[in-house]
Amino acid sequence: MHYHLIGICGTAMASLAGMLQARGHKVTGSDQNVYPPMSTQLAELGIEIMQGYRAENTDLERDVTVVGNTIMRGNTELEEVLNRKLNYRSQAETVREEFIRGRRSMVVAGTHGKTTTTSLATWVCEVGGLDPTFLVGGVVQNFGQSFRVTDSDYFVIEGDEYDTAFFDKKPKFMSYLPEIAIVNNIEFDHADIYKDLDAIKWQFSRLMNLVPGNGRLICGVDSPEVVEVLRTMEEKLFTTVETFGLSETAKWQARDLTFSTKGTRFSVYCSGEKWAEFATKMIGEFNIRNSLAVIIAADAWGISPEKMQAAFDTFKSVKRRMEVRGIIGGVTVIDDFAHHPTAVDETLKALRQRYPNNRLIAVFEPRSRSSRLSIFEDRYKAAFEHADQVIIAGIFNPEDAKRFGDTLLDVEKLVADIARQGKPAMSFPDADAIVAYLAPEMRDGDVVAVMSNGGFGGIHDKLLNVLKRT
Repeated sequence: MHYHLIGICGTAMASLAGMLQARGHKVTGSDQNVYPPMSTQLAELGIEIMQGYRAENTDLERDVTVVGNTIMRGNTELEEVLNRKLNYRSQAETVREEFIRGRRSMVVAGTHGKTTTTSLATWVCEVGGLDPTFLVGGVVQNFGQSFRVTDSDYFVIEGDEYDTAFFDKKPKFMSYLPEIAIVNNIEFDHADIYKDLDAIKWQFSRLMNLVPGNGRLICGVDSPEVVEVLRTMEEKLFTTVETFGLSETAKWQARDLTFSTKGTRFSVYCSGEKWAEFATKMIGEFNIRNSLAVIIAADAWGISPEKMQAAFDTFKSVKRRMEVRGIIGGVTVIDDFAHHPTAVDETLKALRQRYPNNRLIAVFEPRSRSSRLSIFEDRYKAAFEHADQVIIAGIFNPEDAKRFGDTLLDVEKLVADIARQGKPAMSFPDADAIVAYLAPEMRDGDVVAVMSNGGFGGIHDKLLNVLKRT
């Protein structure tokens, strides 16, 4: 079949394109915002990308048009698809029918940690001999890509709570037929599509209700919102529930945590009894929770603790998740996807644990739909606690953000509030202005943590190029 993907450079869509090609289908696509790592992945696969959305793109004959969830009514190409009554589907629907149905599916969900947890679960399954097909919202460095298609019965996928398409407003994770569902945590996010926290909690309760009797529901009870949802679902679930966390209320607990510059060691207890000990190169308490969820899921699929540890030893993490982009002149430049205030806080806390004696400079771009709005302004005041200096860029595409019906984040006020706490803080309009400021300021031992869920004007390479010249 010939699949044409509108919005092909989105993380999930680019991965789907590669999966469909691996299945032997012809794949083309169109997009207008093209940047690495997905654009690089598509180029390496030789998949043709039409630049821009145009009505004439529909002249290309195809069997199915897959419409990405960022494509809305009014998009010129989408309107022509509807006018011509072409066959169209969502990304999630296509994944379900082409790759998941009939397989054993592990769905990793939660407000934070999905990509890292899914990547780790995939690698543990690989080392454990399950040869999984997978789809992850980032490039898994152990595989060098965000997807793989195999003939095994096992499928591991990142379960996004964002809606599916303009014609299907339920979360994508509702399409993924979970045998195992991991819910790491629940917080308010995606203010553009969810009215409040209760609306998000309801969607996660629907995911929990999908897990079959012969499956596992693995829930992080360090998250109060997860506990609340579980309480409301107590008599409605017909599956085995496994709880995990650092707290004493969890069935599966991580204890005896030891952090160092090389990583973290911890013990796992199940129902109060010591189950095993593990070590990981990853840092931060949130990554211990991620690891614990994977341990429970891997055990359910018959993978031994020894195989799990072998996978932890060789796990290379995910691009854009505390990824060291380069070290030049003693300055470490880190790229991280953090954009929600909790993720910003956890990322900086983990980096402080790894680099306790270094100056930590946080560079943040309000780019996601929620981060550009004022709803998290108070939360961001505290999110940069672990940084020594804070730089916040101007809001990305503010005119687009205004259409979500809320006031925009006041960057200047946020910077002033952070500065009043005694921390150097400033704002610059874009990547070039930030690089110009940092060029003479960076010194041996600095750690520059760049946080954005987009390309951020190529700031990482620009910083490294400046360091090469000094």
